[in-house]
Amino acid sequence: MRLSKLFGVAGIVGVAATGAVLVRHERHRRAYSAEEVRARLQGRVVEAATAPADPDMVPDWPAEVQRPQRHPMEVLLSAVMRIGPLRRF
Repeated sequence: MRLSKLFGVAGIVGVAATGAVLVRHERHRRAYSAEEVRARLQGRVVEAATAPADPDMVPDWPAEVQRPQRHPMEVLLSAVMRIGPLRRF
């Protein structure tokens, strides 16, 4: 019984500590004025635009990629069911 009470108290203390950390972070975040936030975001945009391209993020396929061909079963089902081509998302 005492062990369960200890776990309960530890849980309550953990929730309270987490709430205090979140409140402190929110207070710090709201300390910026709108102009400061806008300036920081614009600075990030400029920094991202001037940064060199990451070679891992550059696509390695040709710029002109052909449309994928419809599967024969899809063509058959479309004809049988009289529906248009299936959309791929």
